[in-house]
Amino acid sequence: MLKMSTSFQTYSASAAKIWRRIGVLAALIILVIAASFLSDRFLTPANLLNILRQVAIVGILAIGMTFVILTRGIDLSVGSILGLSVVIYAGLLETHSMAIAIPIGLLVAMAAGLLNGLGVASAGIPPFIMTLGMLSFTRGLAFLYTGGTPIPILNEDFYNLGNDYLFGIPIPSLILLAILAVSAVILSLTAFGRSIYAIGSNEEAARLSGVPVRLYQIIVYVIAGGVSGLAGLVYASQLSIGTPIAGQGYELDAIAAVVVGGTSLFGGKGSVAGTFLGTLIIGVLANILNLTGVDPYVQQLFKGALIVVAVYFMSRSGRS
Repeated sequence: MLKMSTSFQTYSASAAKIWRRIGVLAALIILVIAASFLSDRFLTPANLLNILRQVAIVGILAIGMTFVILTRGIDLSVGSILGLSVVIYAGLLETHSMAIAIPIGLLVAMAAGLLNGLGVASAGIPPFIMTLGMLSFTRGLAFLYTGGTPIPILNEDFYNLGNDYLFGIPIPSLILLAILAVSAVILSLTAFGRSIYAIGSNEEAARLSGVPVRLYQIIVYVIAGGVSGLAGLVYASQLSIGTPIAGQGYELDAIAAVVVGGTSLFGGKGSVAGTFLGTLIIGVLANILNLTGVDPYVQQLFKGALIVVAVYFMSRSGRS
């Protein structure tokens, strides 16, 4: 019995490693092929562009989440930071131009990320607790700012930012791809990126190697806050309304995309490219379930099962 248990654990760890290397892409390809047979509308250009548009917000959040999780952290506040930035954009656009509203909204989001980073790195508060508190705090600020009443956005240029096309591709999708490219370069080709992996793999060893661990931990939370503000920009421009409930539950979708994309919750392993593929897997799955008329509640079951399986394999890998 012990031998069987050990063999199964070895198999699980090996499966996780294969999943991180080629499994995510293979799973996406298989899912796309299956979807093309299930619905003749799936592979139409309009539907594929619709998928890219729909995954943009969660994809942007997930990239920021990847930086945090690589350091063995977690950020439960990204959805609420998105919501706060949304109402700030809406409120400022009532009397100011985009040139003023957008930078202020982004700065507020980054400030929330900075507070998260200081709490985790300097005060020693566990990431789960610190970001859970920030989730409640920023959501409360959003309600105070609006008085609980949605703020309409009447700026046409701002609306076009979330709904127009450039080179035939939705602008929100281009924003996602730009953030993906910049993040991939940072993590792959810079000393900062290599240090992020080192911190997640062994924080003490990274510190002894001269890595400014606390500073870099703060920076990754600022990055997560900043991209949450960018996701809020896409959200607000797509819907043209600033509502204090914007982004509720998005933090869970972002974590799901990161984990399905092969990034280990134990830190030090993963990539933003994998996160992007994980986002597409969840987006394609949701799209094909919609096209085939599956009940929305049943869709949640599929998503939940996918997350549990991915987390299980990643946890086995992290312990191996």
